[in-house]
Amino acid sequence: MMTFKQLMSRLDTIPVTTSWYLADISESKGRQELYERQFPQRLKALKEHAVIESAVSSNRIEGIEVSNRRIGTIIFGKSFLHDRSEEEVRGYRDALGLIHEQCKNLPVSEETIFSLHRLCRGAIWDAGRYKEKDSDIIEKHPDGRSSIRFKTVPASEAPACMRKLLASWHDCVNEQKVHPLIALAAFNLDFLCIHPFRDGNGRVSRLIMLLQCYHHGIEVGRFISLERLIEQNKERYYGTLEISSQGWHQGIHDPWHYINFVCFVLKDAYREFEKRLGNVPQPRGEKTGIITDAITKFPGDFAVADILRQCPGVGIDMVRRVLKDLQAQGAVVCLGRGRNARWKRS
Repeated sequence: MMTFKQLMSRLDTIPVTTSWYLADISESKGRQELYERQFPQRLKALKEHAVIESAVSSNRIEGIEVSNRRIGTIIFGKSFLHDRSEEEVRGYRDALGLIHEQCKNLPVSEETIFSLHRLCRGAIWDAGRYKEKDSDIIEKHPDGRSSIRFKTVPASEAPACMRKLLASWHDCVNEQKVHPLIALAAFNLDFLCIHPFRDGNGRVSRLIMLLQCYHHGIEVGRFISLERLIEQNKERYYGTLEISSQGWHQGIHDPWHYINFVCFVLKDAYREFEKRLGNVPQPRGEKTGIITDAITKFPGDFAVADILRQCPGVGIDMVRRVLKDLQAQGAVVCLGRGRNARWKRS
């Protein structure tokens, strides 16, 4: 929409700060697969924790609170929910589950946006439907006064604007005229400025951002809650959104403040991801599982050196011990002698 239109027409240079963010995220993305192979069981604990944090934080940003004692039941249980807030937190959990499980087959489309809105808004009457009345973003002041922070797109124009936004996204991705992360942040900014739903716009914007990250190989949101990081930087989130939305309707706004904020969140998520992997207790038998998994993926015979290349952080003595155990079980056979001996699965 307006941000895409601006970027596509005059993206001559990228701000230095943005370039630094993109380089750091690209480097972290390259290490992501290595960590996933090296710590598969540790990542399971991070996944479960991230789901809890994401569902709670994304709703809390919008002022929706639930009791800490009920969080485990709301997220992972099937019991009767007490109130509307609990329904919306569990609905957000369901939306996260849909993205985590179906991301490869889930397009960025109007239908997907409706589905995510229905899930995170529950059984409310207008879930999965665009707003029917104009709704501006209102700021409440400490003295009780209210003022319009941003005048959103009128309800009558919201459907057409959303279709233009989705078309701009796909054109941008297909033609590769803009870096995917810049396009992702631009989509997020335009979506929030259009404000297509009566309520739930912030939550849907964060869910779509997670889906778009998946589509471009940035899966850190599976292990670290992007929503929690946004909540922890809520003042900066709203501040950059306000700055970058000024002049949006006329196409003269400066989107880079908000684009840099989105990049900051992703960079911070990767930093925490790598830090927390070192703090999660290592389950018993984890290295054995890593080695065994690597062996099953070799198409033919292999050497100890081949396993070591596939299993960074695993020592040679551990590899030999696992091979000896597998040999005793009849799972592998040794094709020679000495340190360069080849092995083969039975």
